Amino acid sequence: MQSKPQLLIFATCDGVHIEPTTGKHYLMGIFSSLRAREFPMMHPQMVWFVSLTDVSIGEHQLRLSLGMPGMEPIMSVERPFESKSPLHRLHLINQLQNVPFQQPGDYAAAIEVDDEPLLVTSFVVAPMGNPQSR
Repeated sequence: MQSKPQLLIFATCDGVHIEPTTGKHYLMGIFSSLRAREFPMMHPQMVWFVSLTDVSIGEHQLRLSLGMPGMEPIMSVERPFESKSPLHRLHLINQLQNVPFQQPGDYAAAIEVDDEPLLVTSFVVAPMGNPQSR
C-alpha cells in the first residue's frame, strides 16, 4: 500500500519569486483572508503555493478549490504534476486570476492529490473594517 502524500506548506500569497542561482522560493505577501469595500467583488490575482513530499513516483493530479462549505466551488483548478521520488519535496505554484466572491463569509479552501483530500481550511472574506481579516 502506498502512503498518502504529505502537505508540508500551503500558503496563499501575492506572488512567488524563484531565485535563479539558488532555486530558493520567496513567497511575497502571504495572507489568509481578504477584505472588500463592496460585494460582489473580483480578486484580481492570488497564488496558492503548495509543497508536498511522500508523493509516489509517477504522474499525479492536483486539485485546488475554493467555495462556501456545502456548495459548488466558486473556483476549481486541476493540474498534472510528476513525482520522480517520494523523498523529493515538490513545490507547486498555482496562480489564480479573477476569483469571484459574491458575498462575505467563511470560504473553504481545499487541496487534493489524485482525489485524496490533503487539507481543507478556512479563507475569510470580510467587509472592510473587520479587524480579523488580512
